[in-house]
Amino acid sequence: MILRFSQLAACAVLALATTAAFAATPQAAAKKELTPQQQRMADCSHQATGKKGDERKAFMSACLKGKSTAAAAPSAKATQQEKMKGCNAEAKTKALKGADRKTFMSTCLKGDGAAAPAG
Repeated sequence: MILRFSQLAACAVLALATTAAFAATPQAAAKKELTPQQQRMADCSHQATGKKGDERKAFMSACLKGKSTAAAAPSAKATQQEKMKGCNAEAKTKALKGADRKTFMSTCLKGDGAAAPAG
């Protein structure tokens, strides 16, 4: 009986020591500071939410290099697509065809104020 009690006590001590060792590991990891590069990676990744494929790759590359103007390039691409969509819709509502449509679309996509054709 004494032998069983000492074995039980030894197992309990071992279990407590193991639990304490594993409990300390997540706390130490949570308190660990990120390096500047790791922090930049986390920030850029958070900002890239919603971007996919080449757009995300280009954004992450520019963001990690710290280039704010290059980081805006993917959004400029989206803006160009939005312009195209808007100009197409406007040309359709004006029932433009042929050369008039081509002229209108060119002017509209350039962003000039006088987008309507002359006649």
